[in-house]
Amino acid sequence: MPAGSCKFDAVSLDPLSENLKKPVFIICKKRKMHEVISIHTGQCGVQIGNACWELYCLEHGIQPDGLMPSDKSIGGGDDSFNTFFSETGAGKHVPRAVLVDLEPTVIDEVRTGTYRQLFHPEELISGKEDAANNYARGHYTVGKEIVDLVLDRVRKLADMCTGLQGFLLFRSYGGGTGSGFTSLLMERLSVDYGKKSKLEFDIYPSPQISTAVVEPYNATLTTHSTLEHCDCGFVMDNEALFDICRRNLDIERPTYTNLNRIVSQCVSAITASLRFDGSLNVDLIEFQTNLVPYPRIHFPLVCFAPIVSAEKAYHEQLTTAEITNSVYEPANQMVKCDPRHGKYIACCMLYRGDVVPKDVNAAIATIKTKRTIQFVDWCPTGFKIGVNYQPPTVVPGGDLAKVQRSLCMLSNTTAIAEAWARLDHKFDLMYAKRAFVHWYVGEGMEEGEFSEAREDLAALEKDYEEVGLDSVQGEAEEEMEEF
Repeated sequence: MPAGSCKFDAVSLDPLSENLKKPVFIICKKRKMHEVISIHTGQCGVQIGNACWELYCLEHGIQPDGLMPSDKSIGGGDDSFNTFFSETGAGKHVPRAVLVDLEPTVIDEVRTGTYRQLFHPEELISGKEDAANNYARGHYTVGKEIVDLVLDRVRKLADMCTGLQGFLLFRSYGGGTGSGFTSLLMERLSVDYGKKSKLEFDIYPSPQISTAVVEPYNATLTTHSTLEHCDCGFVMDNEALFDICRRNLDIERPTYTNLNRIVSQCVSAITASLRFDGSLNVDLIEFQTNLVPYPRIHFPLVCFAPIVSAEKAYHEQLTTAEITNSVYEPANQMVKCDPRHGKYIACCMLYRGDVVPKDVNAAIATIKTKRTIQFVDWCPTGFKIGVNYQPPTVVPGGDLAKVQRSLCMLSNTTAIAEAWARLDHKFDLMYAKRAFVHWYVGEGMEEGEFSEAREDLAALEKDYEEVGLDSVQGEAEEEMEEF
């Protein structure tokens, strides 16, 4: 029976009939929509947005002009995709998304690109001058001028929702708009939509590759200001993505399009359960419930498999067991850190395609026997499973092979503290000389905010360290402190 249809028992019109006195109605409640609004900020966020919406459209059979031919409707009468698209009276599907940048170049590419007819023109917002890789410009000066307009557009989208579930934010930590403007926007969203979930997809500063000298400043300041406003942040770094392109896809010189298409596969896997019906669906709130043991420890590591080129895919089985094993290899991680140096707190395994729960259980039982994969002793179960029967889709003519099944793993591991330690070290080297600080102070920011942010990140590192302690060991240390 299609979603939302209701079954009524026939009522006889015979006056002697018992049925007339007692008509029986089996009322089925229409499936309540839990809409999600996506907000893409800065060059990085908007370009990832391009890749994500391209993939969503392919998955749901929506054309670049927003129309969906009836024969291409995927899911047989299922309207779950309305969590991400709103349908107009003319039958167009419009993304529930706002794309913002403080300068027009990247947004203009969307306005003139393949998907120009998909987005509502008012949802593409660009300013006149950019944040120039400066957190303070994005947060205090240039960003302040445009934030009310953005919130007004978000409010319009929220008013069209029947049951807004939350927000997905896409940005980079290192850029001026991605760091400064997004943190300002998130503070305002917390005021207007306090209880709604806010999940982020963040491009984190890489160990060796950098697009800006002041990345450590921007990343530290934005982490400090958004730590309490974000419920869950999925971090990825470009260097890890470059390595995946080189190693798995044999692309010697990857472009941002190559990287963004890998990111979009991860985003698609995480949001698939919101857009398709499946046997074990995972909601936005469920990610937080299962992955975030303490409010501050909310940065899961993202791993995806299989990332494989068409030539290789023909020669591999890629069974459920194989892809489950491969997400635990550092080579398939989206952040440069070694999970073997840390402990897992919780893992959320999101399977797609031709996957049977029996195979999943067998694969996870094997994982639990491995010595290299260690869990903290106070979290005995450790696994949250999602199974979605909609197979993964790939962009025609892209680098990735079309496969029968895929797995995206979100794991909260103490190993990600390595990435914070790296960032703190770079921050310290520059801040010791007060290098580049005048650019931030000149935009109306107080110098004290630097040291405040740095202290907060030091505390975050300490939090991860304490979470990784065994409970017996932790209790012993507490007793020592008391003495």
